[in-house]
Amino acid sequence: MTAIDIIFLSNARTPELRKITEDALTSLKHSEDASAICFNIFVIESASENKNQYQGTTTIFPNIAFGYHRYMNIGLRAGTAPLVCMCNNDLVFHPGWASALLNAFNNDPTLMSASPYCGFFHGKRLTNPDQTVIAGYQNGIHVAGWCLFARRSIFPIVGPLDERFEFWYCDDDYRKTLEKHHLKHALVTNARVDHLGSRTLDNEPDSTRKDRMTRHQALLFHYKWGHRSWILYRLKQLKYILRTTWLKRQ
Repeated sequence: MTAIDIIFLSNARTPELRKITEDALTSLKHSEDASAICFNIFVIESASENKNQYQGTTTIFPNIAFGYHRYMNIGLRAGTAPLVCMCNNDLVFHPGWASALLNAFNNDPTLMSASPYCGFFHGKRLTNPDQTVIAGYQNGIHVAGWCLFARRSIFPIVGPLDERFEFWYCDDDYRKTLEKHHLKHALVTNARVDHLGSRTLDNEPDSTRKDRMTRHQALLFHYKWGHRSWILYRLKQLKYILRTTWLKRQ
């Protein structure tokens, strides 16, 4: 039997948002033969006011502020399986998705990370759709940030996920890190996991917090990977904060 740690990030502050997580878990549990593949499921739940465990999972309620990489690192530390899948909660897992990824990894020992195919997203974006394994680091093609499947052995090489990234650009930071360390990543087209869209972020009521998790992240990404100066990064960050504060007061 093959064990895979599956990490979901959830923010079930409403019954509707909780159902999104529950639906993803249901599709996951029915996607593979349990006698062949064991899913060790960890849900990192932001909605601390609701302490209900998700059935069949280890549900963790962190006592620190949300950050996508910060919470994902909690999930990574909680498990020990040699394979790990880092997931959004708004996913539909199709039958055989994990088997297809395992076949790709078994056929290529140099493959260290992969993303599955999304029927809603990838259709018109692929230039070579007949290939089963398409290697590369391009965001939106090879790297689908909502579902990242990897060998745990990459983390002693790259270290923990950079917790300065709170939401946007987490997938870009991940792919650039893999590329920097020459760790092969690919899209596996016969592994299907559909992404339903950013349901949780769309319902974020705090506009200031939403801005920090989205637009502010671009400044950090360009500072880190564009080799911009720290002083310029901080000045642009301050300028953006002042501008958005002024606009909200108008």
